[in-house]
Amino acid sequence: MAIADVSGKSIAELISLKGRVAVVTGGASGLGSAVVNRLAEAGASVMILDMNADQAEAAARKVAATTGSKIIAAAVDVSDEASVSAAADRAVSELGRLDIWVNNAGLYPNVPIFDVTIEDWDQVMAVNLRGVFIGSRQAAKRMVEANSGGPITTVVSTAGFKGVAPGVTSYVASKHGVRGMVKQMALELAPHDIRVLGVAPTFCTTEGNMAALAKLPERVREEISATLSSLLGRVGVPDDIARAVLFAASDMAMFMTGSTLLIDAGETI
Repeated sequence: MAIADVSGKSIAELISLKGRVAVVTGGASGLGSAVVNRLAEAGASVMILDMNADQAEAAARKVAATTGSKIIAAAVDVSDEASVSAAADRAVSELGRLDIWVNNAGLYPNVPIFDVTIEDWDQVMAVNLRGVFIGSRQAAKRMVEANSGGPITTVVSTAGFKGVAPGVTSYVASKHGVRGMVKQMALELAPHDIRVLGVAPTFCTTEGNMAALAKLPERVREEISATLSSLLGRVGVPDDIARAVLFAASDMAMFMTGSTLLIDAGETI
């Protein structure tokens, strides 16, 4: 097999996801919700996976109403393979296929290094690292079975490139691991025409991020706030990241795999 040459397509055709089916983990709010909106706007049918069933269903109804795309939802624990496998099967059975997978679900705890319990550490790794492995593998299995190929995109973080504020050792470790997984999966899945990419956001003003920031000690809030000024003059918003995910999922990125794209307004320069 060889990845398609899409040179003859127009820009509109390259960015269009019409007729394709996408699955987005953690898609009920924050960055995930913005991603679902952009994929649906581009024409994809989307399955929202989230721990919160009611929130996922509400998000599905809203996106369906605003975009006209078919959107379904399911409550899923991304760290549990049986749960993710059942969701992938449902995407195929109810939406007809599985073309695009976006690993977005993640945890961002802030606990000083000497206070992190092994249980805390394991929970972050279960969601942020094992969850990405499970989701990517289940998506790849469906793509191989259908002989279709497709993109798998993972939301990494600038924390996959460097250390950040105190209290996020497990998070930084998990994101460095995910960035490595993107590279390795790209190597192993390329023969199946499966492209694996990461997108690495800087801090964005999601509901979850702002609530987490408000709970931190004042000293830590000040340290984080000092990093939020960007070369581009503002703090990131969810759609800044969603547009990059749309690019990675579309034929615009057809000749890319193994990369993690920084969407950081120059933070890591």
